[in-house]
Amino acid sequence: MLRDYLPLLLQIIVVGLFAVSALLVSILVGKRGRRTRAKDTAYECGMIPQGERQQRFSVKFYVVAMLFILFDLEIVFMYPWAIVYRDLIKQGSAIFWSMLGFIAILMVGYVYALKKGALDFRK
Repeated sequence: MLRDYLPLLLQIIVVGLFAVSALLVSILVGKRGRRTRAKDTAYECGMIPQGERQQRFSVKFYVVAMLFILFDLEIVFMYPWAIVYRDLIKQGSAIFWSMLGFIAILMVGYVYALKKGALDFRK
């Protein structure tokens, strides 16, 4: 049993040693300079920085991005199904009903997101 996991254990050890060695080399070789106020300011192509250093984004942006990724990835599961559908429909209609159930679960999630106002930008 241990013999099966030996390659994984070796890979974890090698990755750990690489990470530690990279940190040590950067500490030993890296430049150490005093921090000044000029060094800590944001650099904007030679212009004097104006406003906050980092602009804040609305949480709506992240919610819409997550929903897009979620529904986009779910569509990826439909492509292989569509390709093999004609071959497998001859064996029975279980493939059709399983995809219909999958789409129904997707629709429940979509309706829930709409009811919660995740896609309402008027607020």
